[in-house]
Amino acid sequence: MTQSQEPTQVRHFHSRAQAAIADPKIRRNFRRAMDGLMDKRQVAFEGWDLEALRTLGASVRQQALANLPELLEQLEAKLVANGIRVHWALDGDEACRIVRDICNARGARRVIKGKSMVSEEMELNHFLQQDGIEALESDLGEYIVQLAEETPSHIIMPAIHKNTAEISELLHEKTGTDLSDDVEYLTASARQQLREKFMSADVGISGVNFAVAETGTLCLVENEGNGRMTTTVPRCHIAVTGIEKVVPTLADMSALLALLTRSATGQHITTYVNMISGPRKTEELDGPDEVHLVLVDNGRSAIYQDDELVDTLRCIRCGACMNHCPVYTRVGGHAYGTTYPGPIGKILMPHLLGLDDTRHLPTASSLCGACGEVCPVKIPIPDLLVRLRQESVDGDRLHPARVRGHGSKRSTREALIWKAWHWLHARPAAYRLGTGLAARLRKLQPSRLGPWTRLRTAPELAPRTLHQRMKERNS
Repeated sequence: MTQSQEPTQVRHFHSRAQAAIADPKIRRNFRRAMDGLMDKRQVAFEGWDLEALRTLGASVRQQALANLPELLEQLEAKLVANGIRVHWALDGDEACRIVRDICNARGARRVIKGKSMVSEEMELNHFLQQDGIEALESDLGEYIVQLAEETPSHIIMPAIHKNTAEISELLHEKTGTDLSDDVEYLTASARQQLREKFMSADVGISGVNFAVAETGTLCLVENEGNGRMTTTVPRCHIAVTGIEKVVPTLADMSALLALLTRSATGQHITTYVNMISGPRKTEELDGPDEVHLVLVDNGRSAIYQDDELVDTLRCIRCGACMNHCPVYTRVGGHAYGTTYPGPIGKILMPHLLGLDDTRHLPTASSLCGACGEVCPVKIPIPDLLVRLRQESVDGDRLHPARVRGHGSKRSTREALIWKAWHWLHARPAAYRLGTGLAARLRKLQPSRLGPWTRLRTAPELAPRTLHQRMKERNS
């Protein structure tokens, strides 16, 4: 999906949601998966003081955001000292160009990718392919989605919308594997195909879960081993991440890791925790010769400027809000038409794409509060949804509109009325004339203004109030 197509997909949210609701297979797939993830999360936190841990996680993220400029400078200095080259990208297009230029400088024609939502946000695969560079996903879920020419439907489990039979048919059609309902066979077949690609890849590209400013360390968690191979087998490793992923210390990161893995997949710890602090040293047997980090802004600085909306940047991309959301569970991720679906997408995508194209997302919520209750870093998602709803009609006196595309939900008629009022209020003579005419109109009888006014006269008060009726009934 290209950048020019994405806004169109978002605008069609209601029709896509209705189609998803009418598809029993999608609803069944998501219901089964979400129930399983919620149960695993509950078990994973047994014996823990969850609220204390969430408070700690929120504090770590708030502290990091409060000192974000200084931490980013510290991170860059430590990374450079460790031999990692740092690049800054204002938006997704610039980030794509930086990655492409690194690949071209090495003559790279084949790239292997680990899981990275920021690369999805950048639409990096599409950009590289246009330049003749093959980009292959190595995460099993991402690989399945890529073969199906789809986008991820969940930020943790990209192919969660597909069942085993659908995956078997897809692999059979695209790669020639046998049709089977044996998950281990399907996984082993995909792993064998990918392993050959690892060995021939010129560049490995990964995401970053946390970037530690204290030590200049990039942390990447995963379960399949593809992340470790992506970052060590190719001669060049490029990591891409949003600027908000920085944390002060390794101790801060450990608290967030405890929350992330339990909230995301119900695990105490993932199978692999990769800590990358530089390229391969002379005495080391494996690892890349070059390591690059691309720090991507792409609208995050604008979010950072608002004292309330900045809480959006606390997110650690665990997906717990999606797993517990009654809307996401019923319509799935593709209905949203955005890189980030579900509750986190509803508060993040309006900043990345503007409210002109995402005005329906903040209202695609029952405001039940489940997302806020399970968020491991206590993002007040319901409050932010309400704020964005206010933004979509141009805010209020306490919260002036700031998000690009604000006021997009106001009707054309309302917009014309407010423009006329603004014009009238700026011209004293016209204002006096207009208010004089309005005063005269108010003195006219309703009958002289026709049926439109008669229909809008105040109804007669009921002879007895509800309170009086209940009092009489109980007496």
